[in-house]
Amino acid sequence: MAHADEYSPLLKVRKFADVEKMANAKLAAEPGNAGALVAKVRVILADGKEARFDEGVALAEQCVAAHPKESTCHEMLGNMLGVKAQRASLFTAMGYVGKIKDSFKKAVELDPDNFGARSSMLQFYLMAPSIAGGGKDKARDFIAETAKVRPAFANLMQAAMDLSESNFDRAVATALAADLRGNEDMATQQRNILNNAGHLYMEDRKYAEAERAFRELMTRHAESWQGYYGMGKLLQEQGKAKDALPLLDKALGINPVAGAHYRIGKCWQQLGDKPKAIAAYEKALAFRPELPKQAKGDAEEQLKALKKT
Repeated sequence: MAHADEYSPLLKVRKFADVEKMANAKLAAEPGNAGALVAKVRVILADGKEARFDEGVALAEQCVAAHPKESTCHEMLGNMLGVKAQRASLFTAMGYVGKIKDSFKKAVELDPDNFGARSSMLQFYLMAPSIAGGGKDKARDFIAETAKVRPAFANLMQAAMDLSESNFDRAVATALAADLRGNEDMATQQRNILNNAGHLYMEDRKYAEAERAFRELMTRHAESWQGYYGMGKLLQEQGKAKDALPLLDKALGINPVAGAHYRIGKCWQQLGDKPKAIAAYEKALAFRPELPKQAKGDAEEQLKALKKT
């Protein structure tokens, strides 16, 4: 598999510059090296900078051309086209759909043990309309098919399905019971399910359930920023700003994101420290990728009010 172990530890702690330096050195000596090509695509996917999406597609296509029987190359191409489709207009996105589906299907055919490809195939079925080859019936059929050959995979995929159908309790329970078998892609899926469930619980004001999801996330995936950010956001929204700040600072130390600066601004505002609140909001608004629309509007409004008083 092209998902080379030498890059995984650095990818896990988001040392993207180091990964790219290693990959570039490998490609200078061996231009078609699958592990290095995949590593660079993974960096682009994880970093989420739209300006590099076309580069990511080109790297994935190079990987497929050089290694047509390498499952991970096809998986990365499907993932890169998928993120491009999500940012594109509906008309443009529809043009990617067939190639995305074919890429994931080929990746699974080439390596039935590629959980990342199976997970991506499932997400395609859940997100794409039936007219484009998606739909929940196809997702259920795919999980059932997977259960016959890789039951551990199917359990975690079912948790993702439960989450998409708002069955949060079952999704969390299934994800926590999953046998990850040292599989990094399965660990990532577990982490994402716990993170998404925590935020969805929060939206429903089910704070105890959200706290459990985030605490499990921090315990099981201590290297991830998501658990600390989620718990910090949860505490801040409940008015516990003093307790939230160290968690948000920890999240920032692992992965600087606009949302953490925004939540830190909310904390300092709750604690009555206007200069620190202003500084945090300004950092949040200057950050790229930028805040989601609603949070951006609120940050601008709060900053304006703070500077008036």
